[in-house]
Amino acid sequence: MLTRRTFSMLAGAGLTGLGAGRAHAAPNPALVEAAKREGRVVVYSAYISPISHGRIAAAFEKAYGIKIEYLTARGGELRERARIEQTAGRFLGDVHHTASIITGQTISIDKIVDSHGGLPNAKRLKPEFASRADDMQTPIFTINYGMLVNTSMVKPADEPRSWMDLLDPKWKGKILFDDPRTAGGGRVMFHMTMDKFGRGYHEKLAAQQPVFSRDYGEAARRVARGEFAIYVPLILSEYARLKGLPVKMVIPEEGVTYGSYSVSVLRNAPHPNAARLLCDFYLSDEGQEIYADTGHGIVISDLKAKLSPEVAALAEVKPLVAEDFTRIEDYLQLAKEIYG
Repeated sequence: MLTRRTFSMLAGAGLTGLGAGRAHAAPNPALVEAAKREGRVVVYSAYISPISHGRIAAAFEKAYGIKIEYLTARGGELRERARIEQTAGRFLGDVHHTASIITGQTISIDKIVDSHGGLPNAKRLKPEFASRADDMQTPIFTINYGMLVNTSMVKPADEPRSWMDLLDPKWKGKILFDDPRTAGGGRVMFHMTMDKFGRGYHEKLAAQQPVFSRDYGEAARRVARGEFAIYVPLILSEYARLKGLPVKMVIPEEGVTYGSYSVSVLRNAPHPNAARLLCDFYLSDEGQEIYADTGHGIVISDLKAKLSPEVAALAEVKPLVAEDFTRIEDYLQLAKEIYG
């Protein structure tokens, strides 16, 4: 269901306090003034995160006096909504904020986004993200995935430290797995571990008789209740919500699987200047600090503020492999073939 929220106040604390000394490339003064006259910006976001959304909105309003209004829903729903609005000539949204794979579809297939005109802070992107940024879309953060273990069921000496450890016979029937046969974290894990370890890895993992889930929050609670020893893949930014429960986050030694989020300016945006200013703000020190502090991976290479060790461990975690959007349908079919 589509839910509209306006955030004008801080919507919760992050993992830890942030350092001082922010710096970023200054936006064009004329753009800032035009954006302030528009006064608000409407963001269509597939990422349902009141903490990061609320903090971004509070910081953006404090900096420019511009309110952010969010419409949150699943990526496919937002894509279809934006497409219908464009076809009908009803232009309500300004910024499209969703998984990079869906952003690519809105550009190449739907053709419902416009050029953002160049973002000053885009020059700060890490090479792997700069290679996928252009004047139509820009990556702004990553959702990183690892493992969750029940500490009552799994002794410290037995904790999986590697993706390969999931193949240990002692975990047979004890793994809860986000369904790899459809869109989501399970699909991302399947794709990246296929690229890293090959088909044989998943044939052996299928023999472990994992149980599939499609509800991230409920999956974590099922592990906490002791129904399963391990859940994969855990959204690492969600771990802070599980404090006090008998669970532990594990970052695999080979690296995490991950999905990047990108932003674009929708065609015929009612508030185009505020939209472009916000897209650049996501890449500022302040925007990237907020994403880091709420457990996400950052995309810029020269963040000025010093992150705490706890925050930095998630913000700069090693990726398992690079993202690849070229074989998604083939891999979804392969996951169905292997897992039934």
